[in-house]
Amino acid sequence: MAIIALKAWYLQEYEPIAELEKRPPDMRLSKQSLLKSALRADFLEDSEDIKQSIWFQRYLQGETIEFYIEGSGGYAISNIDLTSHEIYFTKQEVMAHLDPMLFFCYQQEYGESSQMLHEALEEAIRDLNRRSRLTLTLESSHRPNQAPIRLHNPLMRRIRKSLLFIVDGTPVTQVETQDTTHLIPSPYVCVEMGYALSIKRPEQLLLAQMERSEFPGQFPFDVSPQNRLSFQSAEDLKEILTPTLETLLERYRLLT
Repeated sequence: MAIIALKAWYLQEYEPIAELEKRPPDMRLSKQSLLKSALRADFLEDSEDIKQSIWFQRYLQGETIEFYIEGSGGYAISNIDLTSHEIYFTKQEVMAHLDPMLFFCYQQEYGESSQMLHEALEEAIRDLNRRSRLTLTLESSHRPNQAPIRLHNPLMRRIRKSLLFIVDGTPVTQVETQDTTHLIPSPYVCVEMGYALSIKRPEQLLLAQMERSEFPGQFPFDVSPQNRLSFQSAEDLKEILTPTLETLLERYRLLT
């Protein structure tokens, strides 16, 4: 029976699947068994070629080596035997499944802040694209007729596929309690932010807030300081937004 070779690409740095598949694979595999969380296969290359590869040298140094395998998804190597040509993978979420896109969750109840953020994001992305390996794009929430957000609509898929999720958490009202004052963002923002918190890594989130002197109090979302950006004016925002995005994008190794 003829061997059906699966193509496998080494994920050295962030590269979306559509771009990966344009270049020759780094390894060809003959699948032996596939479990829900693992894959056993034989590699079809010569053992000496594997031994000289960049990814194998890094594997020997103890690095986590990730591959995208055609038709199967993302995997990390757990063990490899050069003598028997056997290789074992464990299922893993990989960055190749993401699109080179930043998603902006805006609010309309206090439109001034979202307008500032959108304009600053467009300017920042233009600047970043001058130094980026891949062209970054900006997408925004779409809420026709202010209808309730459905958790299984295409909007949520775009949030899941984004490199960074940027949300305007500027408070639109506040609630007084016995112990403190709680700041309340837009309800649409709360839904999308809650979804993003459940599916995105913490370093993929940026919570931006315009400071409103009439609304002092405590914010409901708990994110780390490096994932929070406060501003008072458009000038403040433009000064700090690009460096903040650069820091958050470092893990993708996009910028030169």
